[in-house]
Amino acid sequence: MSSDYDVVLLETVKTHRARLQAAFLFGELSERRATTDNMRRFLAGVILAAVACAACVGTSFVIDLLAQKAAADAEKTSMSAPLVPGSAL
Repeated sequence: MSSDYDVVLLETVKTHRARLQAAFLFGELSERRATTDNMRRFLAGVILAAVACAACVGTSFVIDLLAQKAAADAEKTSMSAPLVPGSAL
């Protein structure tokens, strides 16, 4: 019968140590609420999504700009190419 009390005591001490360690590492319980954690995750997700969207828009803009420049260069070179006499268009 005494071994049951010992097991209970050891489990209680283990639980208390885990709670004290968590409080020491992560702060008070009010600071460790799930609401603040979820709000931080939500804000981090929004910021990450905004950065990803900005990167996609920037990449699309640069690709479109390069394509327009290539088309303008191709048009310029095709217009400035001398026509060979006797060739049909």
